[in-house]
Amino acid sequence: MSATRLVKSRVRLLFSLLCLIMGMTMLFAPASTTAKTYQKAVWIPVDSTIERGLESFLHRAFADAQQQQADLVILHINTPGGEVNAADQIGQLIRQAPMHVIAYIDNQAFSAGTYIALNANEIIMTPGSSMGAATPIDLAGNAADIKFISGWSNKMKAAAELNNRNPDVARAMVEIDTEFPGLKPKGTVLSLDAQQAKRLGYADDVVSNKEELLKKLGIQPDSLQAIEPTGGELVARWVTSPIVMSLLLIIGLGGIVVELFAPGFGVAGTISLFAFSLYFFGHYVAGFANWLHIGLFVVGILLMLLEIFLPGGIVGAIGFLSIVTGLVMAAYDTKQGLASLGVAALVTVIVAFMLVKKYGVKGLFNKFVLGETQSSEEGYVAPRDQRELEGKSGIALTPLRPAGVVKVEGKRVDAVSVGGFIEAGTAITVVQVEGTRIVVAELEQKE
Repeated sequence: MSATRLVKSRVRLLFSLLCLIMGMTMLFAPASTTAKTYQKAVWIPVDSTIERGLESFLHRAFADAQQQQADLVILHINTPGGEVNAADQIGQLIRQAPMHVIAYIDNQAFSAGTYIALNANEIIMTPGSSMGAATPIDLAGNAADIKFISGWSNKMKAAAELNNRNPDVARAMVEIDTEFPGLKPKGTVLSLDAQQAKRLGYADDVVSNKEELLKKLGIQPDSLQAIEPTGGELVARWVTSPIVMSLLLIIGLGGIVVELFAPGFGVAGTISLFAFSLYFFGHYVAGFANWLHIGLFVVGILLMLLEIFLPGGIVGAIGFLSIVTGLVMAAYDTKQGLASLGVAALVTVIVAFMLVKKYGVKGLFNKFVLGETQSSEEGYVAPRDQRELEGKSGIALTPLRPAGVVKVEGKRVDAVSVGGFIEAGTAITVVQVEGTRIVVAELEQKE
């Protein structure tokens, strides 16, 4: 029995030693042995202002990444913020991505940029970088209404909860009039530097630079594939900005009005065509406009020109509606398109009023009415009105074959016969007068 107990004791001791060794191995194992390894990584920039053009580019970039079978996407975020609706769509794109997404912030990710970062699986920052200050503002730079802020605060909170981050921190980045003890006083918004973000769980790691980031992820720099926006996508990003949209429409409509007051096709008309072309090109590249929208605009312009020759208002009205429809449908959002067009129309009316006040209404018709006059001093003599000869009788002074000379009421005039030959000395009557052309017929003699 003693031998049996001794064997059992030694077995238990050996088992305990094995468990201890395994535990120590797991405890002190290098992080790289437990970190996930990635087969294919892509680098996508998210910079400048966030707008619909960026959304269009990111859709293409994520599709390319998926086509390349990438399992890691690194979003290089450096933005002061931008359009909330575009950020919302980008956030949805990130959440639905099949690959692991890391938001890398090496400068700033404010406002809508913070929301994009929160939708990523990880957030990694560099010393000196910042995030937060996500209160939405209007075009005038004032805070949005309380209803909009409340809705955006809930979106930020939901994005934070995706990766178990404190939702109150996200709300403190948005809500100005709410006090969050330990985070911010009432009347301010929260922004975080890299160390604060890591302490609050909003940064998963802090690295010195891109090289250290790739090293931690086990990625060789030469294997990292960058997906950059094309030249057309860069133009689209600029054009689809609400401010630039309105500006292009103002230039386009204003150029037409100025051109109507200027003789000949000049600078204003050229600039107007360029502005409209840029508007449609940017929205076409971004995927918002198509050939139907461009066709509606072109047909509308042609109908407006046709109204000059077919007065009545119907053709012009159809042309105007066609132009408006084309411009609004080409925009990424109908409300934004109408708003931009409304601003442009208001500015155009003001410009037109100023031009009419300076040049008068007459200047508007210089394009369609002959403005030059011909005077006798310049060698021009207008033909004499001879309509009073119509119905008068006379005599043929020369044979009419069919042209000749007749005498009517004592005046020698050139004439043509209405039909065949008329002998000299034959009585005639004037049957028609068209400008300088006098048509005569042989006068039937009564028996």
